[in-house]
Amino acid sequence: ARALCFVRRDFGARVLALAAAQTRREDARIGGRRLGRNLATKTRAMGKVKTALDHVSKDGKYNRVRSQFRDWVVQNPKFPAESGRYHLYVSLACPWATRALAFRALKGLEDAISVHTVHPTWKRTRPDDPEDLHKGWIFAEEGQDTFFDDDGRAFGTQACTPDSLNGCRSVRDLYDLAVGGEYTASSFTTPILWDSKERTIVNNESSEICRMLNSSFNAVAKNPGLDLYPDSLKEKTAELEEWIYHDINNGVYKSGFAKSQGAYDEAVEKLYAALDRVEALLSESRYLCGDTVTGIDIWLFMTLIRFDPVYVVYFKCSKKCIREYPNMFNYVKDLFQVPEIASSVDFFHIRTHYFTSHSHLNPFAIVPAMPTALDYSKPHNRDRSYPIKE
Repeated sequence: ARALCFVRRDFGARVLALAAAQTRREDARIGGRRLGRNLATKTRAMGKVKTALDHVSKDGKYNRVRSQFRDWVVQNPKFPAESGRYHLYVSLACPWATRALAFRALKGLEDAISVHTVHPTWKRTRPDDPEDLHKGWIFAEEGQDTFFDDDGRAFGTQACTPDSLNGCRSVRDLYDLAVGGEYTASSFTTPILWDSKERTIVNNESSEICRMLNSSFNAVAKNPGLDLYPDSLKEKTAELEEWIYHDINNGVYKSGFAKSQGAYDEAVEKLYAALDRVEALLSESRYLCGDTVTGIDIWLFMTLIRFDPVYVVYFKCSKKCIREYPNMFNYVKDLFQVPEIASSVDFFHIRTHYFTSHSHLNPFAIVPAMPTALDYSKPHNRDRSYPIKE
């Protein structure tokens, strides 16, 4: 009996051990599947699908990623300058995209280069994939009067267009189309200079697109004699571009997207030091390089026109408003009253995008009231203070 008891105990222990081992194997198998899913989701979120807000360093500093498409429409047999072949994809909210629109209008290229415009509110670009949470630029549909965001909030669609050229739903789809697969090299930004014959992106770097619009299309431009990058001012504009881009154009984003107090403080200090520098320059001449509008004026204008309506509140650029700088505020009014430049400014798109697209900055997507002191159509003193020399 005693021997039989030991046998039963040994058998029972073996059964329990086998059951425990099976449970461990099942847990490992399930855990492996979960880990695989988590790694896939993490890889997609971190490595493949990013927005500008994701490009932040460990110390909380915003770092803009370099544009990837860098071909040129000039002395290039693959991309020759032709009317009707190239198209601009833009957001009217984006200062980088609208500087290209201003160049297009000033050069008289409206008939040669068409434009497609996204809706200002970001939406999920892969709504049918629960693991893909990327949000970005979306095209309104043909005849669509109301645009709904992912939370069901309704917005107008004024000045929006469908992608009648390629039929894409989103700018992300356009990037995928350009590479013939899944584009993962960078964010899905505007502006985009698109070649309809090659069906690809020629360039997505706004500074280079502006230079192409300035000179590469003169044969089909209505205003070919206008040169916004004259050789005589090449060194001066290059010097201005260096610090205006880093400290003002991109400086507002460094302030707004900072994820640490130190990163924010550093960005804001540099931003306002650069604004003071601009104010001093504009006390000596009508425009940044003298008595003639150049490309760097358009670059700066696109940031300054958004500053008081958006950046003061949204990006915490709150030390001082542009309207508190006498020279700069009149300078903005001066440039805004150039019809070709004003045509690129749409405050519905500007304010709707910023205040409704970044849920971690403004989770309820409330668009604040426009400051009442901002009337850019009022008289300025720039023409009287700095008359054009004959």
